[in-house]
Amino acid sequence: MKKRMLAASVLAAVMAITSACSGMPGMGNAQPAAPEKKAEGGAADTEKVYELKISTSQTEQALITRNYQKLADTLNEKSNGRLKVSVFPAGQLGSDEDVLEQAIQGANVAVNTDASRMGQYVKDFSILMMGYFADDYDECYKVTETDTFKGWCDTLSKDHGIKILSFTFYDGPRQFMTNKPINTPDDLKGLRIRTIGQEVCTETIQAMGGTPISMSWGEVYNGIQSKALEGCEVQNTSSYPSRIYEVCEYQSKTNHFQLMQGLVCGQSWFDSLPEDLQTLLVETSVEMGKTTAADVMSEAEEAEKKMVEAGMTIVEPDVAPFKALVDPVYEKLGYAELRAQLYEEIGKTN
Repeated sequence: MKKRMLAASVLAAVMAITSACSGMPGMGNAQPAAPEKKAEGGAADTEKVYELKISTSQTEQALITRNYQKLADTLNEKSNGRLKVSVFPAGQLGSDEDVLEQAIQGANVAVNTDASRMGQYVKDFSILMMGYFADDYDECYKVTETDTFKGWCDTLSKDHGIKILSFTFYDGPRQFMTNKPINTPDDLKGLRIRTIGQEVCTETIQAMGGTPISMSWGEVYNGIQSKALEGCEVQNTSSYPSRIYEVCEYQSKTNHFQLMQGLVCGQSWFDSLPEDLQTLLVETSVEMGKTTAADVMSEAEEAEKKMVEAGMTIVEPDVAPFKALVDPVYEKLGYAELRAQLYEEIGKTN
């Protein structure tokens, strides 16, 4: 009797061990374990597709739009289809402000923006759009690599739910488009000039002598044609595809703003991505911005030639008097110390 009980106990133990081991790799006919769910920010889910819609107010023909299409195509390819990125030009998804708000609320959208708009959330960001802050793209790019700039991005993320994917895109220097030549600040006096409706931009234009007018870009052509405006300030990569040269006889090359462009999305949507897609999205966006900057300057020059061929006259004024008038605006708006700090960080001496 004892032998039978002992044999039964041994058999039960063997069955228990066999059952426990059957779920281990290589042991019997085990059923595959249910796939482990990806923890947020953890291992990649190689089957799920994440869709991102990139919005811009610029036309389909504008260079910045075409550069975002290059970005979308590259991301779709490099992610092996796990990212599905599409570009929506001409404000199809709504105004930039509306799309940005959608992003903050968690929608799968990203929007093209500029430093002055980010300055509504982190004031110091706006210095990138101050008149004559930088001489060219290279100086602007150096700013995006500073600890100060990274601090702004951290604040946007933590306090406002905005993720900077890249701020390395460039749309060129901005010039005045008018129906009279602008050789000196006096020539701007009394002229209603459309500009970006942010304080750093309106104060700069006013200091230079113009009367700043905020108006959506889509209304500018008709605004000049109807005499509601005397002109606008804009970069060639936008003035040419928007055909502003048809309603303006002169372009005066003051190069007062260097238009850095950023691509931003909502932090909460970004956090929903696997880590490898987060890295791919940021690194590819930054690199695409850098590599397309040279294209911008080449196309800006080509656009200028085409506008001249269409009858527009180019004016190249001495910019020193304009710079002198803009300089006090840094003190007025509280950017003088920040400018000195950033110049030190990037090694700029004047």
